[in-house]
Amino acid sequence: MKALLKVDPANQISTIDERIYGSFIEQLGRAVYDGIYQPGQATADKDGLRQDVIDAVKKLNVPIVRYPGGNFVSQYKWEDGIGPKEDRPTRLDLAWRSIETNQFGLHEFMNWADKVGTKANMAVNLGTRGIMAAANLVEYCNFPKGSYWSDLRRQNGQEKPYNIKTWCLGNEMDGPWEIGQKTAYEYGHLANEAAKAMRAVDDSIELVACGSSSMDNPTFGDWEKTVLDQCYDNVDYLSLHRYYGFYGDDDPNELDNYLGKNIDLDDFIKGVVAICDAVKARKRTKKTINLSLDEWNVWYHSNDQDAKTAPWQKAPHLLEDVYNFEDALLVGSLLITLLKNSDRVKIACLAQLVNVIAPIMTNDQKVWFQSIFYPYMQVSNYGKGIALTPKVDVPTYKSREFDAVPYLDSIATYDKSQKTITIFAENKNQSEKIDFKTLFRDLDVEQVIEATQFYGYDVKADNRDGKMKLQPLNATIDDHEVKAQLQPLSWNMIRVRVK
Repeated sequence: MKALLKVDPANQISTIDERIYGSFIEQLGRAVYDGIYQPGQATADKDGLRQDVIDAVKKLNVPIVRYPGGNFVSQYKWEDGIGPKEDRPTRLDLAWRSIETNQFGLHEFMNWADKVGTKANMAVNLGTRGIMAAANLVEYCNFPKGSYWSDLRRQNGQEKPYNIKTWCLGNEMDGPWEIGQKTAYEYGHLANEAAKAMRAVDDSIELVACGSSSMDNPTFGDWEKTVLDQCYDNVDYLSLHRYYGFYGDDDPNELDNYLGKNIDLDDFIKGVVAICDAVKARKRTKKTINLSLDEWNVWYHSNDQDAKTAPWQKAPHLLEDVYNFEDALLVGSLLITLLKNSDRVKIACLAQLVNVIAPIMTNDQKVWFQSIFYPYMQVSNYGKGIALTPKVDVPTYKSREFDAVPYLDSIATYDKSQKTITIFAENKNQSEKIDFKTLFRDLDVEQVIEATQFYGYDVKADNRDGKMKLQPLNATIDDHEVKAQLQPLSWNMIRVRVK
């Protein structure tokens, strides 16, 4: 099979907002406790933060991390997690039916974020709390000094403001599982009023309103329209969440369908964009609402185990999916889909980062990387600059849900500052290699800097044994074209230098 990718620097999707490679830490399961925070563990520093986890997160180059939820935030009182640890209350976490000790809170998270070199995407509770609790949190975090909350921050050891710029107005407020679920009108009105108060404290912040938590929800579409009718002028982004699962056992036809689910994500994104733009037209405004896909991933492996987990434990083992090779292939395609929509998706958060549906796992002794770690690491590190519109000539296949899935999923990014083109390419064919060629227009290709492939594993294999790794890919330049042979079921990256 042959495939051709045409790369033209004049044919651009958008400059990539690197927040598209964000992630998520929620007070859930072992994401925080026994994950990023484990006092007494062999690598833990004086603040109880695991250095081995910090080092692992740095490999992913995560630019922004959403915190503290997630469903957790809708019953969270942020004041419980500040001040002397001995004075912090232990609470029932109603979202995940766990015990929350509050030994890790705002200051601990911001300290950890600084150590890993990331920024905060802070969520406020609009489920069981409201306007002034949100505004007070902005004041605590961002106001210099001379007010009650800013001076309390300084009293608690943080002299300078945290200057958090990205804020989520609640979480999944359309979901019946959410503590404090709202109707679209109720939520839209509350989000608008909270946004006004938060901006009164700091008018430099950007705000994310809750869109639908799933395209499958019966309120999808109407929810977005009604919410934006209420708060369009005072927010900057609308969120969407999407998770995928595989339920076809070893059926090769179901694998074909699973690997085509990035088409579903593309449809979801384009549908929400259309709704946002329809509200824009009706309001006769020049302001454009962009998107924050602030929860996305594969999530299904842990469902049965989670149903058996007893409630009211501290840091229970919840949502600990162990990802296999087919999951890594889907995550790679989902990342390519984000780049293809980078004109409107400006923030995205792989949910989550450590232990909970995560690329990084821990036990008391060590850290290990899941299969999905590898495509995420490569795209977050090298998908820089400008996303170029992919012109791909390749055959397609029909699956149970999708009429035309390309056997090759590919895109190129152009980093002018580094004079590099990075090509991400996935072969979804289960049996055939692809003779892959990239044709460059108005670009003089000098050399292949790096070429890797991730392949050769059984689709059900995971990385608990630590044997998965990126391997060299033979990519050559011939008459200003880059050529490579892509193995069946493989994730590939080729980086080239251009003049």
